[in-house]
Amino acid sequence: MQITGTHFNYYLICHRKLWLFANGINMESTSDLVTEGKLLHEHSYSQRSERFQEVEIEGIKIDYFDKANNCIHELKKSDKLEEAHVLQLKYYLYILESKGVTGVSGLLEYPKLRKTMEIYLTDADRKLMQEYQEHIMQIINRKTAPERRKKSICRKCSYYDFCYAEEPEQ
Repeated sequence: MQITGTHFNYYLICHRKLWLFANGINMESTSDLVTEGKLLHEHSYSQRSERFQEVEIEGIKIDYFDKANNCIHELKKSDKLEEAHVLQLKYYLYILESKGVTGVSGLLEYPKLRKTMEIYLTDADRKLMQEYQEHIMQIINRKTAPERRKKSICRKCSYYDFCYAEEPEQ
C-alpha cells in the first residue's frame, strides 16, 4: 500500500480514522466539512491554477507546486489540526526529496484566517518520517480497527456516525 499525506495527517489525529480510511471505509464523500474544504481549495487563490500546478506522485496529491520557487502550497480550512497539517506537508517534502527534487520548501496556508506558515524538512523530520511510516503500516495492517478514543474533535469528524452509532438491541 502506498502511504499518502492523508495517512500521515490521520496518524496524528486518530489511529482509528487512519485504519478505517486505509481499509477502504471512506466517509468523507458525505461530509459537509470536507465539501467546504474542497470549495475553499477551488475558489481560494484562483490565479494560482494558471501559474502553479497540482502534482500527483504515486497517489499523493500536492495542491499546488510552484516550480519557479521550488515550493509546495498546501491549503487548509482551519488551523485547529495544525500539527497534522504540518506533518502532512513535511511528508510531501520528504517524498519529493526521495524522488530527487531537492531544496523544496512548503507554505501551509489558511486562506480564511489569512495565515501562512513556511515549512522546511530537517534531518530530524526525515528520521521521523521513516518511523511514522513504519508505525502507520503497523496500524493499517491490523486485523481490526483500533478502539475509539473520544476526543474533542470527534463531533466534527466525517467518521463520527460510524464510530458512535449504537448497536441495535437484540
